[in-house]
Amino acid sequence: MLAARAHTLRTGRTCVNRRSTSNIITRVATLERSSATMSVDIPHQPLSVSVGLIGPGLIGKALLRQIEQQAGKLLTPLHADKFNVVAVANSRQMLLRPEGINLATWEADLAEKGEPLDLDRYAACLASASGPLPASLPGPSCSVLVDCTASDAVSGRYADFMRQGLHIVTPNKKFGAGPLKQYHELRDLSERHRRRFMYEATVGAGLPIISTLHGLLETGDKIIKIEGILSGTLSYIFNTYKPGMKFSEVVADAKAKGYTEPDPRDDLSGLDVARKVVILARECGMEVELESMAVESLVPAQLQGEGVSAAQYMEALPQHDGAMASKAAEADAAGGVVRYVGCVDAENGNASVTLRTYPAGHPFAQLSGSDNIVVFTTERYKDRPLIVRGPGAGADVTAAGVFVDLLQVIRSHPRA
Repeated sequence: MLAARAHTLRTGRTCVNRRSTSNIITRVATLERSSATMSVDIPHQPLSVSVGLIGPGLIGKALLRQIEQQAGKLLTPLHADKFNVVAVANSRQMLLRPEGINLATWEADLAEKGEPLDLDRYAACLASASGPLPASLPGPSCSVLVDCTASDAVSGRYADFMRQGLHIVTPNKKFGAGPLKQYHELRDLSERHRRRFMYEATVGAGLPIISTLHGLLETGDKIIKIEGILSGTLSYIFNTYKPGMKFSEVVADAKAKGYTEPDPRDDLSGLDVARKVVILARECGMEVELESMAVESLVPAQLQGEGVSAAQYMEALPQHDGAMASKAAEADAAGGVVRYVGCVDAENGNASVTLRTYPAGHPFAQLSGSDNIVVFTTERYKDRPLIVRGPGAGADVTAAGVFVDLLQVIRSHPRA
């Protein structure tokens, strides 16, 4: 399995899990041959799938489009008789339809027919929406909450939602990088209640970063180090920035092209990258808290804080071009480049986010555009580290990463 995944990463091809498909076909054939046991052989019954989305922004909308296109095609390979989105909510309103929301009109329906958001009612509707199949054909149901917000109000309720029987899928980094106590509590609940917490898209958008790490660990490999350029914004900025250029102008260019947040300091502070590093470190078994990790901010100290507006920051940034110019010139003189990198040093038990110099032949120096790249150095991949590279941002690819997690949840849902 790991070899297949590594081959897929090298060639860029899509890998289809034929094993799970053949298993489904075998089960269906068994049912057809043994109709006498059909009514009691619950593990072989079709699954009833209900999905709830909170946060229909760019990523959420893209996910709903993808589900609308694919849901009907997935019934057979998922061995399901129903795959419905039954709840959609933004920060103010929710649309609850246990029978299934019309994904062609959901946006207008939410605006015109939505009711005030109530997370308790939302979760209760989702938990019960799958409902029983006809009495003559009892079967399992699967309810999945997809959180595409950046809201603490939603992620803070994950444990409650899981106790109600919901699986949770999210690209929201705040929970995975939040307090260790709530992180461990949810992991424990996940094991006890047989409900999944999936978060592939928290690191690298649609890139298989988390799943690759899981595959390495679960097959007994030992992680030595994980290094990555984990921000599409900072990837673009440092792939563009060259000695002789003004750093402030490159930042302004990235902002004008939509690569940065409205306030570029949200990217340049390093906090977003730090959250991703915390998530990776915890996957490696490290007890890391975000607040205790070494993070090098690229925002000058004088321009930090709420007392300086985004406009004031952009206006004052040219005064600080010299510091970055010195670092770039020093790296260039040594035949290298500067890159903003997150690192999990599992061997020594520490994690950091810093600006580093890499030789021109290093994979980080070969990156282009806003791509992300992660290098896994392990006992098996020591001499030639395993590399995952590709788009690390964008609504469609992030939504695809969330969608893959959703399908993994459905395939692994207990059927007895």
